[in-house]
Formats: sequence, structure tokens, C-alpha cells
Amino acid sequence: MSNSKDQSDNEEQGLNVPLTLDASGLFCPEPVMLLHNKIRDIDAGKLLKLVATDPSTSRDVPKFCHFLGHELLESAEEDGSFVYLIRKAEP
Repeated sequence: MSNSKDQSDNEEQGLNVPLTLDASGLFCPEPVMLLHNKIRDIDAGKLLKLVATDPSTSRDVPKFCHFLGHELLESAEEDGSFVYLIRKAEP
């Protein structure tokens, strides 16, 4: 499976390619604080991928999204990291 083909397929379908925020090695509350600052700087509807190593993010990130209205599209644990795909809410 080719990454460039996947990107062109996503662009043809109108899907956003996510920005990435790496909060690896940081502990509560830093990952969510960085997430809050980063998501404030992007346009509504854009995707943000958060990578964190703090297990508390599995509780904090869904709550953050719920309370602020952002859409948590995916959450997964990969190789000791917690990965989240978030779509910024419309204002």
C-alpha cells in the first residue's frame, strides 16, 4: 500500500491530511494543554493527530473533545503510544 496513493485518494475524496502534535514523554496535564493550544490555532474542520505516552490521555482526550465539541474520530494504542485523531469543531 503506497502512502502517496493514499494521500492522493484522500485529496480526491476531500479528506484533510492531519497535522501532528507529538506530546510523547509529557505527563498530565501537559498533553491536553498542548492539545488545547494547538487546536485553537487551526481552522474548523481540520484534523489533528495527537501522539502521547501518558496513559491518562485515554481519559482526558475524550473528555476534552466532548466538553469542547470537537470530534474524536479515532483513538488507538500503538507501540506504547496513544494516538488520537481529532476534527476541530465548527464555531
